[in-house]
Amino acid sequence: TSGRQIFQPLHTLRNAEKELLPGYHQFEWQPALKNVSSSWDVGIIDGLSGWTTFVEDVPADTISRRFRYDVALVSALKDLEEDIMEGLRERGLDDSICTSGFTVVVKESCDGMGDVSEKHGNGPAVPEKAVRFSFTIMSVSIRVEGEDDGITIFQEPKPNSELSCRPLCLMFVDESDHETLTAILGPVVAERKAMMESRLIISVGGLLRSFRFFFRGTGYDEKMVREMEGLEASGSTYVCTLCDSTRAEASQNMVLHSITRSHDENLERYEIWRKNPFSESADELRDRVKGVSAKPFMETLPTLDALHCDIGNATEFYKIFQDEIGEVYQRSNPSREERRRWRSTLDKQLRNKLKLKPVMRMNGNYARRLMTREAVEVVCELVPSEERREALKRLMDLYVQMKPVWRSTCPSRDCPDQLCRYSYNSQQFADLLSTTFKYRYDGKITNYLHKTLAHVPEIIERDGSIGAWASEGNESGNKLFRRFRKMNARQSRTFEL
Repeated sequence: TSGRQIFQPLHTLRNAEKELLPGYHQFEWQPALKNVSSSWDVGIIDGLSGWTTFVEDVPADTISRRFRYDVALVSALKDLEEDIMEGLRERGLDDSICTSGFTVVVKESCDGMGDVSEKHGNGPAVPEKAVRFSFTIMSVSIRVEGEDDGITIFQEPKPNSELSCRPLCLMFVDESDHETLTAILGPVVAERKAMMESRLIISVGGLLRSFRFFFRGTGYDEKMVREMEGLEASGSTYVCTLCDSTRAEASQNMVLHSITRSHDENLERYEIWRKNPFSESADELRDRVKGVSAKPFMETLPTLDALHCDIGNATEFYKIFQDEIGEVYQRSNPSREERRRWRSTLDKQLRNKLKLKPVMRMNGNYARRLMTREAVEVVCELVPSEERREALKRLMDLYVQMKPVWRSTCPSRDCPDQLCRYSYNSQQFADLLSTTFKYRYDGKITNYLHKTLAHVPEIIERDGSIGAWASEGNESGNKLFRRFRKMNARQSRTFEL
């Protein structure tokens, strides 16, 4: 990084580069989109446009920029034009006949980023936070006359790469600021809703073709899902965003749950919460609506976020390691000092043997290194009892077998054996936790551990994959965002204006 600026401002781009930006290609919708202008040459717009301010309104105090959703989708499709034509040829379809019946499946991701203030060495760090909303075109298929099933002509080979993850909206907002976040994403939600009821007509391979879109909001971490779907925050007794289980129930019955929550049901429950038709007390009412206490704002698809699942479970294992070093199973409530001592013993061991530096907050890379058989071998050197060492190794062994199932992009192809054994393995894992490690799981269990044990097979049966629908592409894009903000200014000696 010599300080040379490789990303140019919009007005200096060459024509070839402008083609890649939304607002270059002509298209139309049939029927026309409700409440969305029919002009197609729209580039970057103010994220707050579309909001009419009334005198009483407090204007949202934030900077936000976005593309119009339909314009961005057109740009993404034109980018895949060659792949789509290639797919038609490979399937032996005559492209002059295939002009309608195309279906596009879109994955949506949204994630908050911590401190993104300018780092130029001096002055206070301002608590500037950002939220990025982006989408990935996962697949394009076509329905042919006389065929029941659609034929897939394009499948995104790297759904978790930042290269396939297209930014739609950038905003300087704290993701916890629900009002501002929903105000900015409001128009995005409205455009998305309009597009689901219409067909896009666009020229692909020299012929006008019609596409319809399906949106699946799966690239959200649990905090964002709870915020979008009106659920209580993640410390709630309602432990899961997929089923109605309470934390106590989930720790008693670790495996047998099925997905019950949905966006529509959350909306109904919110209405019950708002109206309280049976005049119940606050506790009874809360139990009836299972923790839905705000209006669901954006439809997300109930799933499990593979990246945060990794991190959540690694954090949990890290704590188990600590407890095992201190033999907590033999005694009740150890002091803060003792816990601190076990923690530093664990950190020292991991640093010496595995070169794992202690981290403030668990991150993906640390989680991946910690959840391995070699890590557990290293930890076992500190565990006094042979029996406990065996239990820890068994626990990690089961986990290592389960993990590829929710990490891989296509488990039925990449790890069919582990997929078949998943339910059995998760049952064994749960049995171990509820017997040998009962001291940690008596009446409590972490959100992601519950999902890992209870919901993975069902989600895979429904979607075919968990890993492919995760938020990783968007998370990798966060790195680029920091790059554009020159957040690596600490490394480069040149001060650019």
